[in-house]
Amino acid sequence: MPDSLILTAATAADLQAIGERLGRALQAGDVLALVGPLGAGKTTFVQGVARGLEVPPERHVASPTFALVNEHPGRVPLVHADLYRINDPRELDELGLVDAFDRAAVAIEWLDRFPEAAPGDRLTIEIAVAAEGGRTLELRATGNRASGLIDTLR
Repeated sequence: MPDSLILTAATAADLQAIGERLGRALQAGDVLALVGPLGAGKTTFVQGVARGLEVPPERHVASPTFALVNEHPGRVPLVHADLYRINDPRELDELGLVDAFDRAAVAIEWLDRFPEAAPGDRLTIEIAVAAEGGRTLELRATGNRASGLIDTLR
């Protein structure tokens, strides 16, 4: 059974604060799989991760829905990818993610569409919209490094 943790965020600022705490612990090679419906807050969460990775505040961390992959400099580089518009697994090679896994922290939105696009040791963060408008985050680790990341958020 994968290591897991459930967190709640009442506001977008809370969601970013959780992301920032996680970002402070990330190292090159760490992979975050962000899952949830449109508008759940995946990019908002990654904005917090970017702060934790010390991405310069003047860098605009936006959804890479159309660019597919954005890279941001920081204490550890942040590669932010979005697989929403990918229709064929053969397109994945063009994104350059394989090269990024060794040298950056990688956050991939919609990885559930192509789970084979990332290493098995990863932290899946499923974001759901709660009835009152807040967010529920279910974090599941599949691997030792990802389990260690969950421990930093306990």
